[in-house]
Amino acid sequence: MSDQEVLAGYADVWWQAIDDFTALLEGLDEADWDRPTDLPGWDVRAVAAHVAHLEKVLATGEEEHADIGDPPPAHVTGLMGHYTEIGVVNRRGASPDAIINEIREAATARRTALLADPPTDADAKPERIFGGVPWTWRTLLRNRPLDVWMHEQDVRRAVARPGGMDTEPARHTAEYLAESMGFVLAKKVGAEPGTSLVLEMEGSAPFAFEVGEDRRGRVLPEPPATPDVLLAMDRESFTCLAGGRRPAPGAVRVEGDEALAQRVLDSMATTP
Repeated sequence: MSDQEVLAGYADVWWQAIDDFTALLEGLDEADWDRPTDLPGWDVRAVAAHVAHLEKVLATGEEEHADIGDPPPAHVTGLMGHYTEIGVVNRRGASPDAIINEIREAATARRTALLADPPTDADAKPERIFGGVPWTWRTLLRNRPLDVWMHEQDVRRAVARPGGMDTEPARHTAEYLAESMGFVLAKKVGAEPGTSLVLEMEGSAPFAFEVGEDRRGRVLPEPPATPDVLLAMDRESFTCLAGGRRPAPGAVRVEGDEALAQRVLDSMATTP
């Protein structure tokens, strides 16, 4: 498959994620927009404002500025946290309809541009990107459906409207996050070379990893018959853990070294 086809596939998944997210927002009551989410300091309105902010920057190339406070709110940590808070501050007084419309208009403009002039080199740098992050087209277009779908789930949990776990953005996000488990095992947990891990996640083929002699996590072509650790869980539990949201809402089955498995489970969060 060519780079252009791969990138177009990511863009299609992002477009579905945008449609699912805005459809969810449209069905909320006014009071729902003030409900707290799993993200510290952010309610539903802040989550929607964040998505609107990033989509607008990508569509227009125009960065925003705002005074987020000095000192900043306690939940703002690091440069990216400061950056994302700008979009939230700038939309505090916006109505739900205004935020929804902004997301749709910005996403439609960017979707139109991507179809008219599709990127063909996955390793090239996009002309427009938010916050100066040094991403390639591959990273940008692969990351956007993850970000939007994770925030759809933040909203769903906040307003007690579960769903969206069997969509293409859900599969894309879960399997993208699953790729980080080698890094978790090798770097965050510090497992010894030769240590193996298998992840069985509902809705996807098993993922297998091993720590190499260079102490880096690597993907194994086939799961070993007796891995050091096997973790089995549903998609929602995995994305909650890997996304650093909340404890797994479903059962997590552990086989093998239980102490090592617990260290892995405690270290799984790889995205804010």
